[in-house]
Amino acid sequence: MRSKLVVGLILAVVAVMFIASGAMAQKLLCVSKQDLKGEETVDSCLAKGERFAIVDQYGIVRILTPEEVALTKAFNPKAFQMRAFGLKYQKDAPKLPAMPVPPEAQ
Repeated sequence: MRSKLVVGLILAVVAVMFIASGAMAQKLLCVSKQDLKGEETVDSCLAKGERFAIVDQYGIVRILTPEEVALTKAFNPKAFQMRAFGLKYQKDAPKLPAMPVPPEAQ
């Protein structure tokens, strides 16, 4: 009886996590200043030494290293021109913009 209760509880937690993560798309969120609400851009926060993470649609978090920031900027500079939001305001944060298509691929 106790094992059925534990399994049911685990399934309920997984279902809630799945539903909550499905409503979220990839977002760039500040992890070192969690109360940001779009007052400044991601670039200006990075210049101050703030740390950012990419949160995907499954709720998987990847904290960006300085090397990853530099490479991401090279491929998708628009991602760092958008307004910065902290973890506290993740629902208000915009989705990451799509990577621009190079002219030779068109």
